[in-house]
Amino acid sequence: MKLFFKWIKQNLRIKHFFGNSENAVKTQIWISISVYVLVAIVKKELKLEKSLSSILQILSINVFSKEILAQLLVDYESHIEQSHNCNHLIFNY
Repeated sequence: MKLFFKWIKQNLRIKHFFGNSENAVKTQIWISISVYVLVAIVKKELKLEKSLSSILQILSINVFSKEILAQLLVDYESHIEQSHNCNHLIFNY
């Protein structure tokens, strides 16, 4: 049981519970597990190299984006590669 709660804290990003009742806590845990599994399925289907936490971070940043999910994740990966290849200290005189 101790390992389960450690896994929850590390992987599901539950910092605090929004309710105090048993039902509220169970609901929040099940929703987090469901999101985790859905993201794992997306990662497998799209054959992404990223970690699940990276994908979750990208999704949380673009939560209101109307872009197709596959395109969003692939475009974000190419955008990161481009930004690593360019010089960020460009001065305009």
